[in-house]
Amino acid sequence: MGLTILDYGAGNLKSLTNILELLKQEYIVTSEPDVIKDSDKLIFPGVGHFGQFMSSLEEKGLTDIIIESINSGKPFLGICLGMHVLFEESEEAPDQKGLGIFPGKVIKFKEGKVPQIGWNKIQTTDNNSVLTDDYVYFVHSYHVVPENKDIVSSYSNYHIDFTASIEHKNIYAFQFHPERSGMVGYNIIKKWLEL
Repeated sequence: MGLTILDYGAGNLKSLTNILELLKQEYIVTSEPDVIKDSDKLIFPGVGHFGQFMSSLEEKGLTDIIIESINSGKPFLGICLGMHVLFEESEEAPDQKGLGIFPGKVIKFKEGKVPQIGWNKIQTTDNNSVLTDDYVYFVHSYHVVPENKDIVSSYSNYHIDFTASIEHKNIYAFQFHPERSGMVGYNIIKKWLEL
């Protein structure tokens, strides 16, 4: 079925689809359970609210299918909120459980102007196969705190060091927006598609 982008009623889809079109990559934008189940690769774009995102998945009957898809080894890319929902809980919606793919939580920045908006440098770890130590574009008030630090593929700093991306087996997820990070982001998405 090819590459599927999850449509949950929000998300910065245009910037993402523009890059995919530049890369001549075919894609489907959908919230249909059967299409998601049959897709070869899955992208969660990322703008919105943690609670609304998870509620939308539940209403569309997608929660279990998405967990199964990710756990099946299907290549997965999560962007911003699409990274947050991989974890168990978020301060943004304390009563709403995340997908729980990874143990850990999402917390709000306690210092500085929130949201952090703009270019910030990432520092990659040894657990990284698609990123470079470069400036990328962030728009976020929250950041993930994984229990297992081995999944972290880069850090950045905004008053504190925070997780800028994770990588584990088939799962790649970024706090920043590669689709808004110019040529650096273009190359990140290109590398991910080529994996």
